[in-house]
Amino acid sequence: MVEETIFSKIIRKEIPADIVYQDDLVTAFRDISPRAPSHILIIPNKLIPTVNDVEQEDELMLGRMFTAARKIAKDEGIDEDGYRLIMNCNAHGGQEVYHIHMHLLGGRPLGPLLLG
Repeated sequence: MVEETIFSKIIRKEIPADIVYQDDLVTAFRDISPRAPSHILIIPNKLIPTVNDVEQEDELMLGRMFTAARKIAKDEGIDEDGYRLIMNCNAHGGQEVYHIHMHLLGGRPLGPLLLG
């Protein structure tokens, strides 16, 4: 059995969050510790602990995360200047909540992502 996370409670609106988008597949809300003027988490409504747990049946939902990101970036007014999408996997990847999520960051120049 997969452990429920705080994100599950946000999806069900059992705890408060600044939800900016929600449909039958995904939910998006503002990060409580933003790293950029726009910092939004986009999560599947189905609890998937890590990217390693994604199955073929999840492809539509994962695609929706990207189309939701596009819509949110436009709504935030950051689509033309640009934004960054980040997903972390497991401890070495920086994952803190074990319910996959995509960070959408923008609203200022983010600089190059140093990859080693």
